[in-house]
Amino acid sequence: MSPPIRVLRLDDARAALAAAAGAPVRLVSAPDAGGALGAGGWRALLDVLAAEFPGAPLVAVLDCGAAAGHALAAMALGIPDIAFSGDPAAAARLADIASGQGARLHPPEPVEALDLRGLRDPVAACRAWLAQP
Repeated sequence: MSPPIRVLRLDDARAALAAAAGAPVRLVSAPDAGGALGAGGWRALLDVLAAEFPGAPLVAVLDCGAAAGHALAAMALGIPDIAFSGDPAAAARLADIASGQGARLHPPEPVEALDLRGLRDPVAACRAWLAQP
């Protein structure tokens, strides 16, 4: 999978998918976005991307921090990729629930993600980022 691109707004995701030009892309939310943005906001973003980039090979991970309730809310809305950094026992239970719903529970992002804030040409920045070995 591609190196992750941090999505803070819809235009970030659009820039990443435009730059990927059909290649697989990994989008990650801001840390703890499951609480700040909420699962509903992330679901709405995914729906727009599905309409604008049908069939794009995409993994879009909503970070729910250590809040199991936010992760459960994301699963209830059909969000397929959720990051959780809470208690290992809770993570194991959430992973079981996720697998039963066709979702995946991820650990927090282990590598740095490209942050598009303030960049003049986010599509070009994404192209360069995605071209990394």
